Amino acid sequence: MNTRYFNTSPEIIRWAILLYVRYPLSLRQVEELLAERGIDISHESIRRWWNRFGPGIARNLKIRRSPPSSWSWHIDEVFVRINGVQHYHWRAVDHEGEVIECAVTKKRDRHAAKALLRRLIKRNGSPSRIVTDKLGSYRAALRELGYTGMHDTARWNNNRAENSHQPFRRRERSMQRFRSISSLQKFVAVHSQIHNHFNHERHLIRRRDYKVARTQSIVEWQESCA
Repeated sequence: MNTRYFNTSPEIIRWAILLYVRYPLSLRQVEELLAERGIDISHESIRRWWNRFGPGIARNLKIRRSPPSSWSWHIDEVFVRINGVQHYHWRAVDHEGEVIECAVTKKRDRHAAKALLRRLIKRNGSPSRIVTDKLGSYRAALRELGYTGMHDTARWNNNRAENSHQPFRRRERSMQRFRSISSLQKFVAVHSQIHNHFNHERHLIRRRDYKVARTQSIVEWQESCA
């Protein structure tokens, strides 16, 4: 994270980016939290920081993490309004809830589903099972790609993907929605990697193990921002 032309210390920039991207806080709320600690920073500065350094930090975190599981992929899409126009936010996660890929499209037809699946397979290999809802676009896209035998549309099986949208929905409310597809695509790419990095599924492990994992994540976060 090259802060050569910024007057603020790298530690404050790193902290501001973490508060804004990881937690459901607006730019002005992050500004107030920093001001309470004696750090006088404009919310516009925080906006420039995450736009400048967020994608690079997300790439570093993705490189450090192990490849996603190819046992089972869960794919789902939600409606997103951009300037009053309805778009679709696609999200693919593995069986542990790790976000593999995010995409924003104007339609949710066969072509959009096929483009997402092709990118997933190209970057991560072929999975053993692909779980989706009963949207016909998935069935048509998988038939063209030759993956119909592993398609699963059973009821409740795709709860993993549907639940993975909840952190994004909380961020969407605090940000009062988005203004363009490019800004939304950029934010979800950064947000998903930071969410993966700090997601330890604490309800499945002991408190002692969770504290160790949390400390390790904080150290790796600082190294990724170095």
